[in-house]
Formats: sequence, C-alpha cells, structure tokens
Amino acid sequence: MNHRPEQDRLPGDGRLEPDLEQMRRDGYAAIDLLVDHLATLPDRSVGQVGSADEMAERFSADPPDEGRPFEDVLSHAKKDIFDNSLLCNHPRFFAFVPGPSNFYGVLGDVLASGFNIFTGTWLESSGPSALELSMIDWLCRSVGLPPQSGGLFVSGGSVANLTGLAVARHDRLDDQTTDAVIYCSDQVHASVDKALHLLGFGSHQLRRIGTDSDFRLDPDSLRQAIAGDRARGKRPFCVVANAGSTNTGAVDPLAPLADICNKEGMWFHVDGAYGASAAFGRRSGELLADLGRADSLVLDPHKWMFQPFEIGAVLVRDRALLAGTFRTSADYMQDAKTIGQEVNFCDYGIQLSRGFRALKLWVTLQCLGLDAIREAIDRGIALAEMTELEVQSDDRFEVTSPACLGIVTFRYVGNESEAHARLDEINGAIPREIMATGEAVVTSTVLDGRMVLRMCVINPRTSEHDIHRTVTMLAEAGDRLTRDGT
Repeated sequence: MNHRPEQDRLPGDGRLEPDLEQMRRDGYAAIDLLVDHLATLPDRSVGQVGSADEMAERFSADPPDEGRPFEDVLSHAKKDIFDNSLLCNHPRFFAFVPGPSNFYGVLGDVLASGFNIFTGTWLESSGPSALELSMIDWLCRSVGLPPQSGGLFVSGGSVANLTGLAVARHDRLDDQTTDAVIYCSDQVHASVDKALHLLGFGSHQLRRIGTDSDFRLDPDSLRQAIAGDRARGKRPFCVVANAGSTNTGAVDPLAPLADICNKEGMWFHVDGAYGASAAFGRRSGELLADLGRADSLVLDPHKWMFQPFEIGAVLVRDRALLAGTFRTSADYMQDAKTIGQEVNFCDYGIQLSRGFRALKLWVTLQCLGLDAIREAIDRGIALAEMTELEVQSDDRFEVTSPACLGIVTFRYVGNESEAHARLDEINGAIPREIMATGEAVVTSTVLDGRMVLRMCVINPRTSEHDIHRTVTMLAEAGDRLTRDGT
C-alpha cells in the first residue's frame, strides 16, 4: 500500500459546520435577535449614519486565524453593523422607497439560503424553477398580460429595466443602436439612464418629454417629438412610461401611450418598479388598469408586496423574446440543456448563478394570503392621503404634489416672507435635522425647480400617530431653521 507523504496529507477533516446542538443554539440566537428587533421597532431609533473614518476604524482588523463564538460575532454585528444602519422597515422611515419586509418573507430567504438553491438551470432546480415559473405566470395574469407572456425574478428595478430594454433593443433594432431614439418623461428613474448607457445608447438618444401638472408624460408632446425625429431621419423605437414615479408616485397615461406605440411600431416599456405592485390593492386598480398593454413591465415585490431585499421582476409580453435575447451556449453547459417545457432561467437574463428569490414571495402569500397584502396596500395609500390632509391643515406647508400611490410631496413655507432661495435652503436642511434626532427619516427632492419634502408611506407598521408626529417634527425643524438662519 502506498502511503501519502506526511507533507501531502490533507489538513484536518475539512468540515466547516459546528455540531448539531451548536447549530441550533446559534440559529435560535439569530432568530431571537431578529424577533426582538421587529418587536421593538416602533420604540427604537430609525438608525444612524456613521462617518467613513469611524466606520473604517471599526472594521480595520483582518479576519482572525482562529474562530470565535457566534454569540460574540452576533453582538459585534449588532453594535457595529446593524446599529449603524438606517432601518428601512421602521414605521417612521419615509425616505426614498421604504422596504417594509415581512417575517414570513424573511423565513423564505433563510430557507432559500440554507438549502443553497441554485436556480440558473432546470437540471439543478426543477422544483424551485417550477415555482418561479408559476409565480411569474400569476404576476403576468394579474396585470393583464397575455398567455404567451413570461419573465423572471431579478435583484430589483435597475436590473429589471436593463433586462426589459435589452429585449426591446434586440427585438426592434436587432441590437443596432445607431439613430435610435428612446422617449420618457422628465420624471424617469435614473436606472433607465444607466441601462441605456450599458446597452450602447448615447445620452443624446434619450428624449425627455415634459410632464403635465400632475407630473405625467404628456402624449401630445410625445407625438410631436416622435414626428420631429422621424422627419430628421431618426428611428423612434421605444417609450418608457412610469407606473408610479419615484418622485411623486405619478402614473403616466398608459393607454394613450400604448396606442401611440402601437401606431408607430414602437416598444412600450413600463417602469412599475415602485408602483405596479399596488395594482393588487383595491384602491388603485383603475389607475393601473392598463399595465397589460406593456411590451415589457418592471415591478418590485420588495416594495408594495413587502418582501425583504432583493426581489424585482421583469415581465415580457412574449416570453420567447427573453431566450432570443439572452440564450448562449457553452460546452460545459451541455448536460443542462432543456427539452420540452423545462426552462433554464440563465437563458432568460444575464445571471447564470442566481438565488431562489421566488420562495420568499410564495411563502409570504401562502402564510398571509392575498387579502392581507391587499389590505396593506390600501392602508399605505390611505396613510399617504392622511399625510396630505395633515400637511394641508398646517399653514406652514404647501402641498406640491397630491398623495398618489403612497407618496406625497410638500414644501415648508413658514410665513412665506422668505425668498425662494432661502426656502430651498431650509427645505433641504429639514431632513438632516430630523435624521439627526433618530426619530424619523424623510428626504427631499426637486419639483419644478424647487426643493420640496417627500414622504413615502407604504409600511404597514406605520400608524396615524407616526404620521402626525413626523409632520409636527418637520414643521418645528423648519421654524427652528428659519429662526436660526439655518
């Protein structure tokens, strides 16, 4: 018998797991911390933002050569990581787009990670892939897309916009971008600019169309822009519409825009990353009734469907176009080739290695039911309307865009004796004042050239008292900044 030389023997046993009882103790400790966190959210600070120097100092040490107990690591993570985060699921986090999440979605994520499911190919994930196909099919049917539609789950709206616009480029332009023109409103999300840049379009090829008084893309202005570009020898090929803009929640007039695209032979892409999921509510159905007119549609379940980050979806009117755009071949993938109705999701998008995002949405819907989701959506819309009324009742504010799909914007005007530039400065400083207290997080944006305050109210944990308390803090901060000269 040949013996391996001492220096060539394998080190240790190569195992990375602790014993079973230690796994249970550490796992329970992590779940206990999570449950305690969720139970105490309303009474806690919304979080804090550490300086770059301070954070670098806290994490300056290299990883240890010898491991340490999980309870010590968990304590370290809570103190230096979690406590230096803004809590997007906090009931008074009204900035950007909150991530309310939900406990069953979290458990779905835990299971997907624990089983380490790979959903790039059917060979390795027939059950998970079948579930994702089922969830995507349900989403397509729910928004009114036809039977031949399909899609996949991605990280969020940015990758979903990139995916949908890549399909548009391939289908309508055969990937030749010269002289092509894309149209959108001046309220389009920045991810569209990024996607078009990555797809080889120059900034001059994105035509921004003015909006009406409700910040919606104007169809007449769009028609004029298309006609002008055709007269100059350009190739109008795609319209990007908002189904819930990030600034104001505005929904572009989807039916007239779809009619224009049909007449002109153009692709109709709807960015509903923020608002499209609100179509599952009872109070927003009419506003979003024409989502099914899209050639490609983006929606993010980690917003209105209350999932943990990350999960977005891109839906395409003809699912065959996804494979036509993204399918490639490689010798090392020959054993994963599909036959019949099986789907390799690596053929539908840019990822080969991809996690099991569909599970958390499925677990949520199975455990809570659709009625609970509908009620939570309706509550968010109602809370935004309440916020608007709260603001209107205080003459120190003026509403700059009415409540729409959970978003309302307004401006501190004080006694209106301040110059506009001075008011812009005050409105820009108010969010910093509020954030420093840890009581709430509100952000600002710019509408019609003016700095305004913006609240996004979609978290089911948010109470009427949270709204009143936050609006009061905003007014008091504005008064204080006015007196102190910011």
